[in-house]
Amino acid sequence: MSEALAHKNTYTEEDYYNLPENVRAELIDGQIYYMAVPGRIHQEILGFLFNTILNHINSGNGSCKVYPAPFAVKLFEHDDKTVVEPDITVICDPNKLTDRGCTGAPDWIVEIISPSTSSHDYVRKLNLYMDAGVREYWIVNPIDQSVYVYFLEEDKFRTTAYTLRDKIKVNIYDELWIDFTELRL
Repeated sequence: MSEALAHKNTYTEEDYYNLPENVRAELIDGQIYYMAVPGRIHQEILGFLFNTILNHINSGNGSCKVYPAPFAVKLFEHDDKTVVEPDITVICDPNKLTDRGCTGAPDWIVEIISPSTSSHDYVRKLNLYMDAGVREYWIVNPIDQSVYVYFLEEDKFRTTAYTLRDKIKVNIYDELWIDFTELRL
């Protein structure tokens, strides 16, 4: 993915939804950040996580919904200048689901990073998700084989670092663990 570049103009949610269908982008604080097509390893991780989460939900473990990118998330209901597209989004409140995606903070977001997006995911989105009240945020970094789990307590994220060789407890569920040793890259 090439470096996310912001344009100097201020854009709104309507500008975001009027982008051509084949353009992947996010709108953060009125700036459009274009995203490149993800690579093979990114997609393998995304598929593994999505299937694991979906299987858990489908086996009778809750009414949450899981969506892979592209899936639009408007984090703040009255903010028309921020719409993100996390790699994986889990929403447990059906009232947040709209025809366009999700309005409000999802319960769990997973971002799979590339070197060119790391500061975007580790800084800009981390603070954005914390401010919005996302309960759990995972950053999966296939380059350094790390997984950072951020869990919201009060108004701050508690952080735990793991590797792609660990079995990681999902905080929003009582019984869900992600065993990254099952991911064969």
